[in-house]
Amino acid sequence: MIAFVSGGARSGKSRHAEALARAYHAQRGGRLVYLATAQARDAELSARIDRHRRQRGDDWHTLEAPLYLDTALAEVKREETVLLDCLTLWSSQWLYAGGGSDAGGEAMLTRVLDMARERRIALVVVSNDLNEGLPPTDSETWRYLAFLQRLHSLLARKADSVQEVIAGLPIEWKTAKEAIS
Repeated sequence: MIAFVSGGARSGKSRHAEALARAYHAQRGGRLVYLATAQARDAELSARIDRHRRQRGDDWHTLEAPLYLDTALAEVKREETVLLDCLTLWSSQWLYAGGGSDAGGEAMLTRVLDMARERRIALVVVSNDLNEGLPPTDSETWRYLAFLQRLHSLLARKADSVQEVIAGLPIEWKTAKEAIS
């Protein structure tokens, strides 16, 4: 089971994704794994990470993966539940902090989705929807948005469930056809 949860900044998407992962975990058992892509590089992000950890509670096993999602996912056992938060940060780190090319990033996400499917991992992926504002004026921001949108399209095609969170309310755009197993 793969679920994609998107929404704007501070929309409630992480809270919704955590609840979704907990629901999958309640049906499946095993560990509840938080695959963190953020790195505490400044005081604001450090405070947000700490707040999210407190809100999640102690029942999560955290794996940090600022770049190599596939290596981190390899540590997850079959049929466990994983929340990947968030694809937006991961994609910027991939492009600008040593990950590699756009095509390499798409290949990485494909590997992660295939690994999750093959190993029957319930995977919930969170990402920001950044295409709702004014268009950017510089080429590098355009490049980043195009890369992120390609990742979103890939994820939406391969996911069983696609949800958008607006003001804390989830809207399901693609419904899972199969029961959680």
